[in-house]
Amino acid sequence: MKCPFCGSADTQVVDTRASLEANTIRRRRKCVRCEKRFTTYERVDLKMPRLVKKDGSRTDFDRDKLTGSMRLALRKRPVATDAVEAAVDRVIERLRSLGEREVPTSRVGDFVIRELAKLDKIAYIRFASVYRSFETPDDFREAVQEVKSARKRRR
Repeated sequence: MKCPFCGSADTQVVDTRASLEANTIRRRRKCVRCEKRFTTYERVDLKMPRLVKKDGSRTDFDRDKLTGSMRLALRKRPVATDAVEAAVDRVIERLRSLGEREVPTSRVGDFVIRELAKLDKIAYIRFASVYRSFETPDDFREAVQEVKSARKRRR
């Protein structure tokens, strides 16, 4: 593993932790040359289903794009990076568990919207406004009512 700061290939593993729910291994590393620390993650590389867009075109699944869209909805919200990564991992696990070769992007959006609803209600509203193509203030009002009624049901 090369150091991202100085490019040296001489690094040491300082700490290793396995995440059972995410099937990842987190390693804290230290560069021998510049002595800076950094984190790496190891994940099993399984074949993801292809995504079918609304227009019928197909594209490869992109974890970075999924993470980016969730982070955009969570921008300036008090949600930890680890919580976002765990939510992304859960979405990916749901996609894999479907066992399908192709999945509509609307299904991915459903998984994402559920995870955002658990993480942060404002992020949920932000994502829903784009995902469901809100056009009027009433659309926002309905989404807020959904959040409020879901909160009351849990109590």
